Amino acid sequence: MPPLEHPFEPVFDRHSKVLLLGSFPSVKSREYGFYYGHPQNRFWKIMAYLTKTDLMPISVESKKQMLLKNKIALWDVVRSCDIVGSSDSHMTNVLPADMSIVLQHSPIRQIFANGDKAYKLYKKYIGHDVQRLSSTSPANATYGFERLVKEWEVMMSCLG
Repeated sequence: MPPLEHPFEPVFDRHSKVLLLGSFPSVKSREYGFYYGHPQNRFWKIMAYLTKTDLMPISVESKKQMLLKNKIALWDVVRSCDIVGSSDSHMTNVLPADMSIVLQHSPIRQIFANGDKAYKLYKKYIGHDVQRLSSTSPANATYGFERLVKEWEVMMSCLG
């Protein structure tokens, strides 16, 4: 079976100041057609809270607009891989994404990794200038919403 190719384009524009990186889209995200598509993933809820967005974005377009309005770029570290299900621990034959697509066209001040796997993959394949944030995945049950928000607030200080 051929490796899975990343199905989404990065979200960014010429105003993006931070880059948030996941590892690779889950099965639910691939079915949904956009990043963090699992209904139990807290990513979009945290982004809405931190950006003081009144209405939780539902559509792909409204999610993109929320990020871009707040100068946040979004992508994943992995361009293609072999993976069973959605578990990052089952990822093999990793090919990294070309970060220059975003970094050469946006004034990115800081790169953040959503979870350990994205952090480790970035450091292994791309570079060392990345800050690890605890994963918003439902698999990270030890972190409640409030604890995640408190940790993720560091990202907002890079946007000023």
